Amino acid sequence: MMQGIERLKGVWNIVPTPFQENGDLDEASIATLVDFVVGCGVDGMTILGVMGEAARLSDAERSAVIAATLAAAEGRVPVCVGVTHAATDRAVAYAREAQALGAHSVMLAPPALSRPNDAAVRRHYFAVAEAVDLPIVVQDHPASSGVWMSAEFLASLAGESTKCRVVKLEEEPSPPKIRRLLAANPELTVLGGLGGIMLLEELRAGAAGTMTGFGFPEILVDIVRRFFAGDQDGAREVFYRATPLIRFENQPILNLPIRKLVYQRRGAIASARVRAPGGALDPGTIADLDDLLVRLDLPASTRA
Repeated sequence: MMQGIERLKGVWNIVPTPFQENGDLDEASIATLVDFVVGCGVDGMTILGVMGEAARLSDAERSAVIAATLAAAEGRVPVCVGVTHAATDRAVAYAREAQALGAHSVMLAPPALSRPNDAAVRRHYFAVAEAVDLPIVVQDHPASSGVWMSAEFLASLAGESTKCRVVKLEEEPSPPKIRRLLAANPELTVLGGLGGIMLLEELRAGAAGTMTGFGFPEILVDIVRRFFAGDQDGAREVFYRATPLIRFENQPILNLPIRKLVYQRRGAIASARVRAPGGALDPGTIADLDDLLVRLDLPASTRA
């Protein structure tokens, strides 16, 4: 097994990138965000993913986010860094930088291609794998990448490179594909995602945990730990109670603004600002969120 892969299990919280109200990077909030997430009991953190607004950052800002996150983490939890780029040489450069700065692993989605084909995607992954000595989390999220990877392809990729044996599986419906993937290559580690909306079913299908964003990471931690401790009833109870909030936060376009608002209210970040052209919350959505938090009896500190 590739060194470090064994830690890619449990709950890895994908965190947003905090900005000031004027849109500038907020490095001070990176420190408070890291402390908050670590305090929720997560097994690891992932930065610069789709919900980290990585595509809206300059290379200098990317470097600042990585350095600030690792400095704040102080080794308390491992950090996975998103290195996705359409150009292979840029993905390689991003991965090398992440390794140099102390990342535990990197997350890489397939490149957008005018004519997607397995050979080109395989070359992209192997180029990054050869450039670094880190586990690569293969992000399988066709909705954002525009690339569909079959279970057979992912299994063969892992068979050819020990560095590509962790899959963040987000092709819906995710549980059936998890089962197909593990049947094709039992040595794979599969993590769920999609905001946790199918977390319980993904765990039942064989997922080792989840790598996703959610404004209440401690809830995901509770579900996963109960599940692997054999408390199936407890895991179901916590999951079913949280499902309305998971569903609400996972709305297309509004998922990141909602998550950032929750993080702001919980004191993790100073501003809920999303860089343009990101979505914005209307008063009705905020009122719906407030109603949901009250009805779920979540801590008062989560509300304005």
